[in-house]
Amino acid sequence: MKMKKIIITALGIASLSTFSSCKKYLDINQNPNNIVETAAPIDLLLTNVTINTGFMGGSDLYRFSALLTQQLSGQTTGGETQTQMFEKYLIQSADVSNAWGTYYATTLNDIEVILKIAKANNYPAYSGVAKLLKAYTYSQLVDAWGNVPYTEAQQNASGILSPKFDDGASVYTAMLALIDEGINDLNTTSTGLVPSTNSTIYSGAFSTKKANWIKFGNTLKLRMLIHYSKLDNAGMVTKMTAAINAAGVTYMASVADNFEMPFINQSGRFNPIHQFEVSRTNYLFANKFMVDLMNSKADPRRQFYLTQFPAGSGLYAGAKAADLVSQKYSRIHIYLRGAASGGTPLADGSYNPLPPSGITYTGDAPIRMLTYAEYNFIRAEAALYGVPGDPQAFFTAGITASMTNAGVAAADIATYLAANGTLVGTNAQKIQQIINEKYIANFGVVMEPWTDWRRTGFPAITKVSNAVTADIVRALPYPQSEVDVNVNTPAQRADISTKYIFWDK
Repeated sequence: MKMKKIIITALGIASLSTFSSCKKYLDINQNPNNIVETAAPIDLLLTNVTINTGFMGGSDLYRFSALLTQQLSGQTTGGETQTQMFEKYLIQSADVSNAWGTYYATTLNDIEVILKIAKANNYPAYSGVAKLLKAYTYSQLVDAWGNVPYTEAQQNASGILSPKFDDGASVYTAMLALIDEGINDLNTTSTGLVPSTNSTIYSGAFSTKKANWIKFGNTLKLRMLIHYSKLDNAGMVTKMTAAINAAGVTYMASVADNFEMPFINQSGRFNPIHQFEVSRTNYLFANKFMVDLMNSKADPRRQFYLTQFPAGSGLYAGAKAADLVSQKYSRIHIYLRGAASGGTPLADGSYNPLPPSGITYTGDAPIRMLTYAEYNFIRAEAALYGVPGDPQAFFTAGITASMTNAGVAAADIATYLAANGTLVGTNAQKIQQIINEKYIANFGVVMEPWTDWRRTGFPAITKVSNAVTADIVRALPYPQSEVDVNVNTPAQRADISTKYIFWDK
């Protein structure tokens, strides 16, 4: 992807800065081939980390999870595509190597260097941000694979080239503690460098953006705790109640607090969802399950999420696995791709995927990774279990935040809430309402719709007709790249529809 060029450029600058700063003669007691990590420019390292975090939020794991939870459908104009394979659960070890490698070899490695530099130079603002990004990254790894390298990861300098795989539950415990550490660091008076516009997430003056990072950390903690709802509901309620009742704790309070990565309408800086749509035309369409769910409620987000089919009809149509080859479906639209212009429909009411006859997009929609809308749905669900809060109030706030973020007019939001915004029935039925709305709100959010389905059973998706596994996928296979080099990699998973993730019990 073109965004990789930005990452490579930044890394190259970091490496050049490291080497050019060396003015001493070689020390025979030092290996000249080893880069001195603490000499790397911390500002560029954070740029690399935030770019990678945002890029991965709209890349492989996003597509896997959106296909598995039937938000998107893999289609083609001839010959089976990779997305069609994923949709029927044919996800192989080689398919996940890129995501795994980016997380471990790039993002987490850079985070560890930031932490070392920050510790050596007393930069608590940098260490706080890095710890929150590390917790977010490891939560993604555990939610996708389960047991992953943690305690021995990023230990090449210590001679550990084959790190052991830690139990996912222990990694989660460590990350929840790390979030607290990160927030404590952020609340420490900084005596040195602080992040600024070099962070592509919450970019700007740290005196202003520090509050956003703290809200993100606290909200991430709630997201991770709600994942225990099936494994240990009582324990989850206790921990979440303590977190919410703690004095002075702040959470996301508006759409402006969204943990997201902005992109630019410029070649090489388009968001990865848009880039994939351009480079892999006709690989993805809206899924029938999600479209039918939105159609059943006349959801006003459709005009922002999806193109109409037939064009200009005010109607929306989704594809499903094993459908015949066709382009007669709704496509991803401005919410995930940026502002649109032009486009001439074909005679059958469909659009060509690319200009000049297709719609032109700016490609600068943000990649949303944890939103204010999601925070409200987490609180609504948790309140039904006994955590402080009014489930109805949070449910209403979640829908409102999602629609506001999508660009829905206030009058249309009010109409939708009047028809669909009241929780009714048993607690189980209310949870289904909450998760269904959260599923729509989290269109484009990596992993979380898949995680919600695995732990709640909602939304009520069913196995596709052409599935190659016993049931819907519940964990990813270990990457071939790790199998090839790490002797401690567990045995490859024979059936990825098995419950491998610790909270998926």
